[in-house]
Amino acid sequence: MTTTPTTPPMDPSSSEATERQLQLAVAQGDAYRRALDHMAQDVAKTAGTKQVGDYLVGYAIEDAEGMYHLQEGELVWHNPGDANTHVEVIVCDAADGRFVPGLNVSATLVTPGGEELGPFPQELVWHPMLYHYARNWELPEDGDYTLKVHVDPPLFMRHDEINGRRFASPVDVEFFGVGIERGAEPVDPPS
Repeated sequence: MTTTPTTPPMDPSSSEATERQLQLAVAQGDAYRRALDHMAQDVAKTAGTKQVGDYLVGYAIEDAEGMYHLQEGELVWHNPGDANTHVEVIVCDAADGRFVPGLNVSATLVTPGGEELGPFPQELVWHPMLYHYARNWELPEDGDYTLKVHVDPPLFMRHDEINGRRFASPVDVEFFGVGIERGAEPVDPPS
């Protein structure tokens, strides 16, 4: 899944970003991409990326998995239940490769038979290696799906009068032929 951003690098002539600072941002993006490549090549069942606008958008498909959720101040483990697929969406800055946090991301899956499922929100997931947006899905069949991802413009502030004029439009991207083989991780809660 290694990809090199094709968006022009950020402009170091602004009052907020020096050449060194932008190099450090690219180094962060390179580290994130190494983790992303590991996820795509060694962990996920299938994965892919596409550049769209200011973003590099990717996906990874895994077995449905349990997660902790904060409920009334306590972490509570939730097994995947009837879910049989975990869909991860990765959204990176196309200029430097860094993960873009705080986004509203939704996904729609179109089954091999043409049934449209979603759109459903993909929530931000903290992972020990790789931040991403994800959700467990209950899918009706194995096969080649179409994955449609929608990203709303973020509401966060942007620092820098030149480089900050980014991420201002919604983006949509479609991935065709996403091979999905349903499954779920063991449901025993961690001890």
